[in-house]
Amino acid sequence: MTGAATIEAMQAEADTRRWLERAVIGLNLCPFAKAVHVKAQIHLAVYMPADDAALIEMLLSEANELAALEVSVRDTTLLIAPNTLADFLDFNDFTARAERKLARAGFDGVFQLASFHPQFQFGGTEPDDISNATNRAPYPTLHLLREDSVSRAVEAFPEAEAIFERNIETLEALGPEGWAALDVGPGSARR
Repeated sequence: MTGAATIEAMQAEADTRRWLERAVIGLNLCPFAKAVHVKAQIHLAVYMPADDAALIEMLLSEANELAALEVSVRDTTLLIAPNTLADFLDFNDFTARAERKLARAGFDGVFQLASFHPQFQFGGTEPDDISNATNRAPYPTLHLLREDSVSRAVEAFPEAEAIFERNIETLEALGPEGWAALDVGPGSARR
């Protein structure tokens, strides 16, 4: 993050956990997150360098580690990169490269890669559109999800395709002021 103070790993993890608990679980943006959180099956990893040079290698390392563990031990991994990829378009390009690298490493059909970013913006929306908050995290974050776990969750959740629309309704009802009041941005865990 050029011109910004370096975020420490403990702070990035604490801020991300706060976002996960208050926004993702608290607003039920992902109805599957609470169960794995309660069972302590979410692993948070932090990539500290100020450039993305080795981020894909760390993602592959995390994918290998996740694949080697039983679901009951670790179901999913959030890889947080607080000090790099501050520009959303750069992050978006990076995510596409990371997906290709995961597929080439043999993880196609094993993992899905979801992405979250402080400036996340859906195509066709304005930057301040509240719907973008569904994918906004305190820091650039890559989320490794097990395909099998996603399939089981979707089978257990009727009308899983309606989650996105429900999330938009939730955020529109909350509004920008309500989102800000959640206090889920960078440094929020210090306050």
